[in-house]
Amino acid sequence: MGRIAFVFSGQGDQYPGMGRELLFSAGARAVFQRCDSLRSGTLVQCLEGSEEELKETRNTQPCLFAMEMAAAAALEEAGIRPNVVAGFSLGEMSALTYGGAMDLDSGFRLVCKRGEVMQQAAQKQETSMAAVLKLSHQKVEDLCAEFQQMYPVNFNGAGKISVAGAAQEMADFCTAVKQAGGKAIPLKVKGAFHSPFMAQAARDFATVLEKEILNKPNLPVYSDVTALPYEWEIKELLAQQICSPVQWERIVNHMINEGVDTFVEIGPGKTLCNLIRRMAPSVKVYSVSGDWDAVQKEVPHAEG
Repeated sequence: MGRIAFVFSGQGDQYPGMGRELLFSAGARAVFQRCDSLRSGTLVQCLEGSEEELKETRNTQPCLFAMEMAAAAALEEAGIRPNVVAGFSLGEMSALTYGGAMDLDSGFRLVCKRGEVMQQAAQKQETSMAAVLKLSHQKVEDLCAEFQQMYPVNFNGAGKISVAGAAQEMADFCTAVKQAGGKAIPLKVKGAFHSPFMAQAARDFATVLEKEILNKPNLPVYSDVTALPYEWEIKELLAQQICSPVQWERIVNHMINEGVDTFVEIGPGKTLCNLIRRMAPSVKVYSVSGDWDAVQKEVPHAEG
């Protein structure tokens, strides 16, 4: 039998009403209620917040974390558990919480702080992000090098890389992408995440993490920075992750090489499902958002 990976989503797939489909689950409801008790209004933002409200990083991150941990609780109730986990950007906080590096309260509190410091950094300069399609990693890196403040930040597989940079350079960069035979699509985020623009946020979050007691995960949790499972360097890598590229393609390839053949995306969309399918068409990929019946019927259940 193959192995199962839970992969937790990052910013960009949020939508008004996300998580409503999970309220059938007692475990999911308990997670939402706990998060709402720690940050009043979180549940209302998930279920009733506007698209613009959910784009604000200080709102996006707590709401995504709450929804993802609620979905994980619903999967636990259904007897579906992973062998390994990973998270894309913000999703790495969910993955580490699920993996036991921190409890729900600590994870949620840290996510709230992470969202605050990243939004503060984003507001200091006009920045934006875009997904670049149809070009090689090297070509995207070469194009970024032609600009003063454009950076490849998410390595999502062959022909799909996200870039972040100064807003005033983005239009010219997108034109350069088109001239090179590629396509650039703006992303629904407010900030140049995982780039040098987030250096201050990384330092601020490192200061917050210094006061925390974190545990070694009780199952493999892959780091976005190293593309390898965490050991004890959790605080250093979590801070570094904020201003470092996400090595998603390498993470997925490592998981597959370790025997993973089933991926379950935990979050409000199917972005990671689509990326993984492009990288490895032979593996099975599911999303809790829209595929719940298939997840319950087709994903192997834990014994006992």
